[in-house]
Amino acid sequence: MKTKIFCDIAEINLIKNFNKKKIVKGFTTNPSLMRKAGARDYKSYSKKILKICKNKPVSLEVFADDYSKMKQQALQINKWAKNVFVKIPVVNSKGKFMGKLIKDLNSQNIKLNITAIYSSNQTKKILKLINKKTKVILSIFAGRAGDAGKDPIPEIKESIKLSKRFKNVEVLWASVREPYNYTQANQLGCHIITIPPSIISKIENFGESLNSLTVETVKKFLIDSKKSKFQI
Repeated sequence: MKTKIFCDIAEINLIKNFNKKKIVKGFTTNPSLMRKAGARDYKSYSKKILKICKNKPVSLEVFADDYSKMKQQALQINKWAKNVFVKIPVVNSKGKFMGKLIKDLNSQNIKLNITAIYSSNQTKKILKLINKKTKVILSIFAGRAGDAGKDPIPEIKESIKLSKRFKNVEVLWASVREPYNYTQANQLGCHIITIPPSIISKIENFGESLNSLTVETVKKFLIDSKKSKFQI
């Protein structure tokens, strides 16, 4: 498998465990995951994560909603560690394209993870603004697109095709729904996939035969029926 696995996570104890795994090549998080993990102070909590993950890329997201404040936050986050990628949403909450911010930060050689991308048109707009030397990750939300009844595969394929001219750009499959998404991402040629801990654990067990899966499934049905003391 060529696609790198990043762990999508915010819980400190889990980060400690997954940072030790060779299969995990980096980490991503966001304000929603941080809140769920109980973070109270964004800066201090982020620095706890960075203290653990010193040798792997870590994406930390801005949470302002206008150009000036987002830029201010991005510049601060970028200073926290050399392995930081600053996560910038492709648009703000009002749907305004954050192209000026992306261009300004990229021109200052700040590593970016541009998030909440859903279409290759968005990818095309981003690529028109960036240089060919500073690292950029394009996070395409495949799972959430699928939740809305949209096929994300054509958009990812086209985004990968568009990005081939940029050796500094990596396409990331985001919002994973099942372990098989890892196989799909690899088949498409995605550079990265970001996955929650529970699904990474399942990927580590890849390789079981279909016959053994059949037997395991039937055994589970049998055990549950006995535990329930079902009778006909």
